[in-house]
Amino acid sequence: MSASCRRLTAGVRVPMVARQVLGASEISRLCGVGMNRRKGIILRGRRLVVAEAEAMGRGGVRVRSDGGGEERVEKWSYGSEDRRRGDLVVVEEKEDVGCAGGGCEGDRRMKVVIAAAFTVVLGVGNRVLYKLALVPLKHYPFFLAQLATVGYVLVYFSILSLRYNAGIVTDEMLSLPKTPYVAVGLLEALGAATGMAAGAILSGASIPILSQSFLVWQLLLSAIFLGRRYKVNQLLGCFLVAIGVIITVASGSSAGASLKGAGIFWSLLMIVSFLFQAADTVLKERIFLKAAERLKGGSVDLFVVNSYGSAFQALFICLLLPFLSKLWGVPFSHLPNYLKDGAACFLNIGSLSSGCDGAPLLPLLFVVVNMGFNVSLLHLLKISSAVVSCLASTFSVPIAVYMFTLPLPYLGVASSLPPAFVTGAIILLVGLMIYAWTPPSMDLNSSSSPSIH
Repeated sequence: MSASCRRLTAGVRVPMVARQVLGASEISRLCGVGMNRRKGIILRGRRLVVAEAEAMGRGGVRVRSDGGGEERVEKWSYGSEDRRRGDLVVVEEKEDVGCAGGGCEGDRRMKVVIAAAFTVVLGVGNRVLYKLALVPLKHYPFFLAQLATVGYVLVYFSILSLRYNAGIVTDEMLSLPKTPYVAVGLLEALGAATGMAAGAILSGASIPILSQSFLVWQLLLSAIFLGRRYKVNQLLGCFLVAIGVIITVASGSSAGASLKGAGIFWSLLMIVSFLFQAADTVLKERIFLKAAERLKGGSVDLFVVNSYGSAFQALFICLLLPFLSKLWGVPFSHLPNYLKDGAACFLNIGSLSSGCDGAPLLPLLFVVVNMGFNVSLLHLLKISSAVVSCLASTFSVPIAVYMFTLPLPYLGVASSLPPAFVTGAIILLVGLMIYAWTPPSMDLNSSSSPSIH
């Protein structure tokens, strides 16, 4: 038997990668298997894979692979010394050339770029349609927020049910621990509550400036909880993106004066709101990474994360309703009548329908696009990182500002571009290019590989 092992290692040209995967001790252990069940070594794509090989007569062998499927290899005679190595069966190496020359890395980058572009488009549509949806529901913004929250739960779970019946979502995905989803829902609810509280006091021009703290929180939390290490060019790129957005949105406005007039407390509360939102996205990225470990290399479906996260968010929103309704200027005792009137305006029926032109089409368009944007953002986070998804969302801000300068329906007179819009947009684009640029001498995975414990 030991001779068979020597003949295997000496007579078969095994790539260095394969020798690292299967050591000499493992090969020696395989040599001790019985006569009826033989261990096979299959070389695929320069990987050494151990599988069970069961003799099927003199005409061939049946290989039961890692995935549990069976496949028949080419027929050969058991009498051939070239094909038989004692108790070990060797099947020729099949090199996978699909990833040759960095092709796989290039394909992954292209997928991220396409997903990011799609996210930017939906992000612009989300911001524009939110403004349009508030035209008929200008007196009922809190109703629109609750409509979107309830819509998330109904639509996401409906899609999740369809994907489960189709076999896309498995029982293993649904059996993953639910505690992280509870944390996601709590963070989203707290982010909404603190954001509403601060947004009711701060001016519209100051919020985009404070929102750039979201990117800072992303970098810090990713480094702390995911173990990511960022290169200098990535940090510089993020800094330029934040500066570019501030210049494009706030130039020529009274943002600085409004921040000073509102007081430090409300500005800090808005920054805390973006901390909750950043923690939410980093936690979702951690969920995907931990799920890959539990599912043995598989990936949890997007709609599992979205469905359970939205359900717990809706639960915590309900618990915070007395506080949230007060922030919107609606006493909690008047909330039932407020929601009833908001529903009448949304459906554009009854005596309250005057002034609700554009409903229900515009609010429905916003809810649909908002759901698509959230799914696209989560998909981008899944295939890249929380910081990349944040950059894509940030990039949509100046484009949306430009869109509002166009003659859009229901908005009346178009707004004018801020004085330094072009300068800020150029700085933003330069920041994105610097972030995406990877020096040839650096390992692509050296700064972005997460370490989850």
